[in-house]
Amino acid sequence: MSELASKNQLRMSFARWAMVTVPLVVLLGLLSGVIANSGMGNAWFARLTKPELMPPGWAFGVIWTLLYALMGLALALVLDARGARGRPFALVLFGVQLVLNLAWSPVFFGAHQAHFAVLLLAIIFVAAFANCVAFGRIRTQAAWLLVPYLAWLCVATVLGYQIDQLNPNAAQLGKAAGTAHIVR
Repeated sequence: MSELASKNQLRMSFARWAMVTVPLVVLLGLLSGVIANSGMGNAWFARLTKPELMPPGWAFGVIWTLLYALMGLALALVLDARGARGRPFALVLFGVQLVLNLAWSPVFFGAHQAHFAVLLLAIIFVAAFANCVAFGRIRTQAAWLLVPYLAWLCVATVLGYQIDQLNPNAAQLGKAAGTAHIVR
C-alpha cells in the first residue's frame, strides 16, 4: 500500500469535519438572532418602514439557514485540507467574517443602529470576499460555496440601506420601544 490514506478515508475525514462545522455555524447564526430578538417579531423592526422589495419574513430564516450551512461546508473543506499553504490565514479570515456577521443582528435588531448596520454589512462583504479568495486558493469548491453568501450580502446591504433611508429616526424608535406602558 503506497497511499497514506485511501480516497474513502479522505472523504470520511471531510464528512466528520462537516458533521461538526455545519451544525456549529448554523447554531451560532441562530443564537445571534435569538439573542438580538431578530426577525419580524421584533417590536422595533415592526415599526420601521420597509422597502417595497422586502422579502417575506419566513424567507430570511430559510436563506440564512442555507447560507450558514454552506459556510459550514466550506469551512469543513478547508479544515480537511491539512497542510495546505495559506490554510491558517484562511481560517482566521473565516473567523473574522463570521464574528462580524454574528454581530450584525445585535447591532441592527438589538441596538437599533440601522445606519451602522449598513456600514457593518459593507465591512462583512469585504471580509467575506477576502475569505472567499483565501478559501479558493485552498479548495475551489469552498470558494464557490461562499458565493451565495456574497450575493446575499449585496441584497442585504441594499435592503439595509433602503431601511436606513426610509427610517432616519430608527434609533429613536428603539428608545420609544424600550418604554413600557402598563394599562389597567
